[in-house]
Amino acid sequence: MPINFLAIGHITHDLTPNGFRFGGTVSFASVTARRLGWQPGILTRVASEGLVEGPAPTEPVDIIAPDDSPLAGTPIHLLPSTTSTTFTNIYREGMRTQVVAALAEPITPADLPAAWANVPVVLLGPLVRDVPASWTAIFPHALMGVTPQGWMRRWDAAGHVSPTRWENAASFLHRADVAILSREDVGGDDAYLGELASQARLLVITDGWHGATIYMDGASHRVSPRKTSEVDPTGAGDVFATSFLLRLAETGEPFIAARFANVTASMSVEAPGMDSIPQRARVEEWLARHP
Repeated sequence: MPINFLAIGHITHDLTPNGFRFGGTVSFASVTARRLGWQPGILTRVASEGLVEGPAPTEPVDIIAPDDSPLAGTPIHLLPSTTSTTFTNIYREGMRTQVVAALAEPITPADLPAAWANVPVVLLGPLVRDVPASWTAIFPHALMGVTPQGWMRRWDAAGHVSPTRWENAASFLHRADVAILSREDVGGDDAYLGELASQARLLVITDGWHGATIYMDGASHRVSPRKTSEVDPTGAGDVFATSFLLRLAETGEPFIAARFANVTASMSVEAPGMDSIPQRARVEEWLARHP
């Protein structure tokens, strides 16, 4: 079955108390897409541990993620790398501290396999400035979403991450059908959010248990959250972004997409890692019971 959703960005190795696990926007996006009934593909640069048996490839390779991977069954165009982008996420009192421990090289349009040139839905998911703005000239007919957190991070010599302005926002916002980010990404700067909203076709801001806000046609609209019991919030923004983009592709309706994404993301935080990213039937059942 050909892929109908492509996620572009680094797969990360996230350091947790229980060791390393796969992370990054594209990892959470692909799992979410599969559980919502789509066929995802990933274009990434990562060291091959856990994805390829034997020696690490020195040239790009097409693989299917193995059964023992959380990405099981996902087609991956794997670009060679001697290291994986590696994060440590530390949560205290609802606030996250991130530390970058290692960085892989960026991904450029020259790395796109020809077979994926006409994918109908694309998510640009940079984490560490790894997806350059030149990608906005690719996929002229696709529904394109961008999660710009990777362009809104800076880090010091010790790897400690802090927010920064999105320096090439205009290039992305001119092309992207929707940009999705969190209030955390901008340090809660409402004036700056307004500035981004004025440039965007469609901007969606997530704000944890407060829900989401849609900026469209010069107005803002809040979408209420689903109440949940949070166990692990890592990746919730990526789950929201993927759910929103795919439901937008299905319906063309931002408010329907935002409510669907709120529910999907809220369910995803109820267990560690990717374990509780829900199947589509569970999301639709909840929405049917809470019209």
